[in-house]
Formats: sequence, structure tokens, C-alpha cells
Amino acid sequence: MPSETAWGQPTITQALVDKVKAAGFKTIRIPVSYLNHIGAAPNYPVNAAWLNRIQQVVDYAYQRGLYVLINMHGDGYKSVTGSWLICDAGNQAAVKAKYQKVWQQVATRFAGYDQHLILESMNEEFDGQYGTPTQPCYSNINAYNQIFVDTVRRTGGNNASRWLLVPGWNTNIDYTTGNYGFVMPTDQFRSPSIPAAEKRLMISVHYYSPWDFAGEENGTITQWGRNATNPAKKSTWGQEDYLDAQLKAVRDVFVSKGYPAVVGEYGSVDKSAFDSANNRYRADFARAVVSTAKKYGAAAVYWDNGYNGQYGLGLFNRAALTVTQQGIIDAIRAGLAS
Repeated sequence: MPSETAWGQPTITQALVDKVKAAGFKTIRIPVSYLNHIGAAPNYPVNAAWLNRIQQVVDYAYQRGLYVLINMHGDGYKSVTGSWLICDAGNQAAVKAKYQKVWQQVATRFAGYDQHLILESMNEEFDGQYGTPTQPCYSNINAYNQIFVDTVRRTGGNNASRWLLVPGWNTNIDYTTGNYGFVMPTDQFRSPSIPAAEKRLMISVHYYSPWDFAGEENGTITQWGRNATNPAKKSTWGQEDYLDAQLKAVRDVFVSKGYPAVVGEYGSVDKSAFDSANNRYRADFARAVVSTAKKYGAAAVYWDNGYNGQYGLGLFNRAALTVTQQGIIDAIRAGLAS
């Protein structure tokens, strides 16, 4: 069963959301898993209590005037027990039917919400291998995105004109912008009230490059960017020039054609146990991602996994309702102001 407390976190409260807003954030992305809260075919009913709780958590942010993103997060991870949104599974007809029914229920629940709510089709969907995208897996991902757009639109209300967020292969920039098979969904059921020239679809990418700095759980690479003082602790790739080229590619392929982009996750893990200066470079990284995203017309959403120990990404202590990384928050705000 998916659970709010699966990663040892307290349940989400209004007070936590208020703390995030008070720190200056205007958007909260809420990852949602469904898994065994989905009932049997053919209707695949989502457990009512779970759907109610999703709405309650959305309301904590939505009713404070924040922008809220919700998605289908863990249902496509092969590493998660009960996952089913598997792009290289054999039973694609059943997968697609289940996916359609779940999004139909979720979208119907939120049809009356205004444009502060954004729906995101899925999260880091791929075959679990980190090589070049494969077929027919990528075609199935495209099909999921199309089902998502069509299903949400047809539930009516504000969903007919809502901004919808879709990713490519594993939210990887190269595999989404390059010639690897991504197809932007069509939007044939959208409201006629939307100006004809305006898109209401957005592209989702994640940014954790270079991984040896941002995600690898060891003390080898602890510094990043032009301010790094120790070449041995700095990655041989993935610095400011690489970041610029990556987000420029997103701009050139999508934003320039009217599809806004969201860097739906970014961040770097805490390695201050190995290098006392690490948090300064983490802040430099966050500032650079935000400012470069802004430069190329994208919004950026920091991935706070609630953990503040070694290799954690937390900016807040969710139990104590305190800020733990004010320097990174300041850097995010500075990047947005630059």
C-alpha cells in the first residue's frame, strides 16, 4: 500500500504547507502513488479514503493560493511492490485501461479546481534500464500521455482548459528533446475557450546532473561549479555550461513552440559529512538550476524528500516544522531574482 509515512516521514499537515509557503515557495509538487489502493477491473475504483486524503493534502496548498502539482508517481517503478504502470509489460491493454480509469476518477474529483492545480501524467516512466530508450516501451509512454490528456479533458469542468504536464523517457532531457521517440500528445478535446494559438500542455524534465555530485551516495564528489576549490572533489562534467546547454535544448524543442517546461525535480544530496563546504556548493547548484531554467522559460521545483541526514535532500524538518537549509532556500530565491 502507498503510505504518506513510507519514508519515515510524519503525515502532511496544514502547518507544514504554511511553513513552506512562508519560506517563499509558490508551488508545491505532491507525488501521489495509487498501487494497491486501486480496485479490480473493469472499473478500477480508487479507494475512497485515499482519494479523500489526496484532496485534503491538495487543499492544504490550494486554499493558501499556492500552485499545486499532483501526479501518478510510484506506480511505474519496477522496484516498488505492486507497481503496474510498466511500459515493457506484456498486458498493455490492461495497463492502459487501468491508467485511464484511475485518471478519470482523479480528474473528476478535481474538475472544479482553478488553474492553480496542474495534473502531471506520471513520474520517471521508463523500462528501468539507464541506456538508450527502447521500443515499444517509448511508444507505450507516449500512449499513456495521450490517454492522460484525452481522459482529463473529457471529464469537463476546468479540466477542459487545465494546464497538463507530461514527461518523456525517465524525464531525461536528452531522451525527450532528442530523436529517441518522444511524441507530444495531441489536445483535441480541449475547451474551445482556450485561444487557438495557446498550448495548455507542458513538458516535464528532471535535473540531477552530474549524478556523481547530485545523487551518488559517497564522499568522492562534493563540490560543483566555478567556485569549486578542489578539482579532485569536482566532477569532470555537468557544470554550468552543461546545465545551460540542457535547458537551452528544452527551450529550443518545446518552449519555443509554445509548450512551457517544468524542471519538476532537481537538487543535490547532503555530503557535508565529507566536506564542510558541501552545502555552499549545493546552494550554488540550486541557484544555477533556477536561474538557468528562468533564462530559458522554465519553472523549477526542488525535490525535498524530507530527509535531513547524510545524503538527504530536505530543506525542512517536517516533524519540527523548521527550516534546515536556509542557505539553499536563499539561493533558490536569488536564482529566481537574477
